[in-house]
This record gives sequence, structure tokens and C-alpha cells, in this order.
Amino acid sequence: QVNLVESGGGLVQAGGSLRLSCVASGGTFSNYAIAWHRQPAGKKRVFVAVIGWEGGRVFYEDSVKGRFTISRDNAKNTVYLQMDDLKPEDTAIYYCAADPSYHKVINDPSSQGSWGQGTQVTVSA
Repeated sequence: QVNLVESGGGLVQAGGSLRLSCVASGGTFSNYAIAWHRQPAGKKRVFVAVIGWEGGRVFYEDSVKGRFTISRDNAKNTVYLQMDDLKPEDTAIYYCAADPSYHKVINDPSSQGSWGQGTQVTVSA
């Protein structure tokens, strides 16, 4: 398993941008697909974006397509989520997840996977 630590959250006005980072340690990073999920207050955690092991197979949830960009730098054991044109409805705790399985990291990481502790993103109107 890898350990994941997110950073980069904060308070931003609508229309602004943030870049989240997810840094992994303790495993072979390139063996893991990585996904971002988010959980608004009082709601379930939902999938946002995923990236495959070498940076391919990128896929986004419909509401963030064209505004969010996921990328990874395997040399730095880091995945990024560039968030542009932020909206108040993007307000949530953002979590990164890792799993050797591309499909499991989208839904629910397995026992071989991991979750980070989350970073708060707040978008004001």
C-alpha cells in the first residue's frame, strides 16, 4: 500500500483556480491508478477524476469536464488536480485514492489501495 497526502485546498472565489496535489510514499507509485473524489458536507463521497498508471486513461465526472485537469508526475510520486472556473457547488473535501486496479480506484479502493486524509476546497459565490 501507498500512503497518500493531499494539499492545495483553500478558499477561492467563484471563477478562480486551485491546484491540488496528492503525494504518495511507501510503494511503487507507477503501479497505482489514482483518482480524486470529493465529499460535500452532509453528502456522500463521489468520484471526480482518474488517471492511469503512466498518465493515460484519463476520465472525468461530467460536471467537471472542461474545468478540471488531472495529471501525474511519477518521478515525483505526485498526482495533480488543476481546478479552473470553480463554482460554489465544487465546495467539498477532496480526497485522492490509489489502487492497482483502474476500475476499483474509481469506485472503492480495495485492500491493496489507499485513501488520503482529504483537503478542504471552499468556493464562495
